[in-house]
Amino acid sequence: MPTIYITAPQEAATEIAQTLVEERLAACVNRVACDSIYRWEGEIHTDAEEILLAKTTADRYPDLRDRVVELHPYEVPCIERFDETDIFVPFSDWRTRNVDAE
Repeated sequence: MPTIYITAPQEAATEIAQTLVEERLAACVNRVACDSIYRWEGEIHTDAEEILLAKTTADRYPDLRDRVVELHPYEVPCIERFDETDIFVPFSDWRTRNVDAE
Protein backbone atom coordinates (compact mmCIF):
# COMPACT_ATOMS: atom_id res chain seq x y z
CA MET A 1 0.00 0.00 0.00
CA PRO A 2 1.62 3.26 -1.01
CA THR A 3 1.32 6.81 0.16
CA ILE A 4 2.03 9.29 -2.61
CA TYR A 5 3.87 12.54 -1.85
CA ILE A 6 2.89 15.35 -4.21
CA THR A 7 3.69 19.05 -4.06
CA ALA A 8 1.48 21.57 -5.83
CA PRO A 9 0.85 25.29 -5.88
CA GLN A 10 -1.91 26.24 -3.46
CA GLU A 11 -4.27 27.30 -6.24
CA ALA A 12 -4.11 23.79 -7.80
CA ALA A 13 -3.98 21.65 -4.65
CA THR A 14 -7.72 21.63 -3.95
CA GLU A 15 -8.66 20.45 -7.43
CA ILE A 16 -5.99 17.75 -7.45
CA ALA A 17 -6.94 16.42 -4.01
CA GLN A 18 -10.68 16.56 -4.68
CA THR A 19 -10.35 14.82 -8.04
CA LEU A 20 -8.22 12.00 -6.67
CA VAL A 21 -10.80 11.20 -3.99
CA GLU A 22 -13.85 11.70 -6.25
CA GLU A 23 -12.38 9.39 -8.88
CA ARG A 24 -11.46 6.78 -6.23
CA LEU A 25 -7.79 7.04 -7.07
CA ALA A 26 -7.13 7.87 -3.40
CA ALA A 27 -9.12 7.11 -0.28
CA CYS A 28 -7.87 10.28 1.39
CA VAL A 29 -5.56 13.19 0.59
CA ASN A 30 -3.98 15.22 3.40
CA ARG A 31 -3.01 18.81 2.58
CA VAL A 32 -0.19 20.59 4.39
CA ALA A 33 0.86 24.15 3.58
CA CYS A 34 4.59 24.63 3.05
CA ASP A 35 7.18 26.98 1.61
CA SER A 36 9.36 25.41 -1.06
CA ILE A 37 12.81 26.61 -2.09
CA TYR A 38 14.07 24.98 -5.27
CA ARG A 39 16.23 25.43 -8.34
CA TRP A 40 14.44 25.65 -11.70
CA GLU A 41 16.10 26.54 -14.99
CA GLY A 42 19.21 27.83 -13.23
CA GLU A 43 17.42 30.12 -10.76
CA ILE A 44 16.45 29.73 -7.10
CA HIS A 45 12.71 30.08 -6.45
CA THR A 46 10.68 30.35 -3.25
CA ASP A 47 6.99 29.56 -3.50
CA ALA A 48 4.06 28.77 -1.25
CA GLU A 49 2.93 25.23 -2.03
CA GLU A 50 0.99 22.41 -0.47
CA ILE A 51 2.17 18.91 0.27
CA LEU A 52 -0.46 16.38 -0.73
CA LEU A 53 -0.26 12.93 0.88
CA ALA A 54 -2.51 10.63 -1.12
CA LYS A 55 -3.43 7.23 0.30
CA THR A 56 -3.93 4.71 -2.49
CA THR A 57 -3.31 1.09 -3.45
CA ALA A 58 -0.51 -0.36 -5.55
CA ASP A 59 -3.00 -1.23 -8.29
CA ARG A 60 -4.34 2.34 -8.51
CA TYR A 61 -0.99 4.12 -8.28
CA PRO A 62 -0.31 4.28 -12.05
CA ASP A 63 -3.74 5.83 -12.69
CA LEU A 64 -3.28 8.28 -9.80
CA ARG A 65 0.15 9.31 -11.10
CA ASP A 66 -1.17 9.83 -14.62
CA ARG A 67 -4.14 11.86 -13.34
CA VAL A 68 -1.90 14.11 -11.25
CA VAL A 69 0.26 14.76 -14.32
CA GLU A 70 -2.89 15.72 -16.28
CA LEU A 71 -4.14 18.09 -13.58
CA HIS A 72 -0.87 19.57 -12.37
CA PRO A 73 0.20 22.97 -13.69
CA TYR A 74 3.95 22.24 -13.41
CA GLU A 75 5.98 20.91 -16.32
CA VAL A 76 7.71 18.50 -13.91
CA PRO A 77 5.45 17.81 -10.91
CA CYS A 78 6.84 16.18 -7.77
CA ILE A 79 5.19 12.77 -7.44
CA GLU A 80 6.94 10.29 -5.13
CA ARG A 81 5.69 6.90 -4.02
CA PHE A 82 6.37 5.66 -0.48
CA ASP A 83 5.58 2.01 0.17
CA GLU A 84 4.75 1.08 3.75
CA THR A 85 6.50 -1.76 5.47
CA ASP A 86 4.19 -1.64 8.48
CA ILE A 87 0.63 -0.34 8.52
CA PHE A 88 -2.31 -0.54 10.94
CA VAL A 89 -4.48 -3.24 9.36
CA PRO A 90 -7.87 -1.57 9.94
CA PHE A 91 -6.56 1.56 8.18
CA SER A 92 -5.19 -0.50 5.31
CA ASP A 93 -8.57 -2.25 4.96
CA TRP A 94 -10.41 1.10 4.98
CA ARG A 95 -8.10 2.51 2.32
CA THR A 96 -8.57 -0.50 0.07
CA ARG A 97 -12.37 -0.36 0.37
CA ASN A 98 -12.39 3.34 -0.52
CA VAL A 99 -10.05 3.13 -3.48
CA ASP A 100 -11.28 -0.01 -5.18
CA ALA A 101 -14.14 0.56 -7.59
CA GLU A 102 -17.58 -0.23 -6.24
